[in-house]
Amino acid sequence: MAKILTLTLNPALDITIGLDLLRAGAVNRAQTQQSHAAGKGLNVAQVLADLGHSVTVAGFLGQDNLQPFEELIAWRGFADCFVRVPGETRSNIKLVEADGRVTDINGQGPEADEAARSALMRRLLQVAPGHAAVVVAGSLPRGISPEWFCQLLDQLKGLGLKVALDSSGQALRAGLGSTPWLVKPNTEELGEVLGVDVHGLAEQRSAAQQLLARGVEHVVVSDGAQGVSWFATGIALHAQPPKVRVASTVGAGDSLVAGMVHGLLQAEPAVQTLRRATAIAAQAVSQVGFGIRDSEQLAHLEAGVRLTEQQEGCR
Repeated sequence: MAKILTLTLNPALDITIGLDLLRAGAVNRAQTQQSHAAGKGLNVAQVLADLGHSVTVAGFLGQDNLQPFEELIAWRGFADCFVRVPGETRSNIKLVEADGRVTDINGQGPEADEAARSALMRRLLQVAPGHAAVVVAGSLPRGISPEWFCQLLDQLKGLGLKVALDSSGQALRAGLGSTPWLVKPNTEELGEVLGVDVHGLAEQRSAAQQLLARGVEHVVVSDGAQGVSWFATGIALHAQPPKVRVASTVGAGDSLVAGMVHGLLQAEPAVQTLRRATAIAAQAVSQVGFGIRDSEQLAHLEAGVRLTEQQEGCR
């Protein structure tokens, strides 16, 4: 297995609250409540660890609420290269209704000042060599400009790491300037960054071709229950996941990224890579929390994934 670095610049304490129906402006009674140390890169790291990889985690953590994050890192056996900064790591609240609708309230994290940025860059330059890939996932915290972010990705590429990018908005737009090895936008994120409508499979393929033409090697487009499309040289595949009971959509995209990076680094056949990655994402939807918890269920889900090869003009 590989040694993989994940970078979470803006982690979060995810607080997931289950309730029958959200009534705005009224008192709501929670049916369930769970909290998890999270952030897209940390979510990816947990799945990669379950797939057998050695994982180093890095980014910024607020000094005032370190405990849940340090407990997760110790429990998972990750190499900890996070830079501690003043303040609290943000909290993201997920309000999950009985019908599956999710309302997100995302907090604002601490600021990464010049000293913190320099400390992270030094640390990454020291530890990154020897890793096969880096998964850079999530939003940019206060203090991180798109220009600095692009320079960071360029530095990681210069060290020989394959860069997988899973972000949106200005982070995705800036990150594309460094020509990552792999990107995983959803249809909305892809359409926003390219300024086009991305609805059907033909539109996904056309948009992905723009990124491939820029030098990105793998474009993985997620579309919720409609499935996943993967575009690369000689590859245009679509995977339709089996139906599952939705417990939480949090972490599904992160699980997909982990599955894709795993298959690619292991040089597995394209069909096997996409099938397993899609199944891992489907399993994530069926649970609250992150990681591969039930290998038998995962095998069942893999068998239920339907793969089709996309053709020009398909919808």
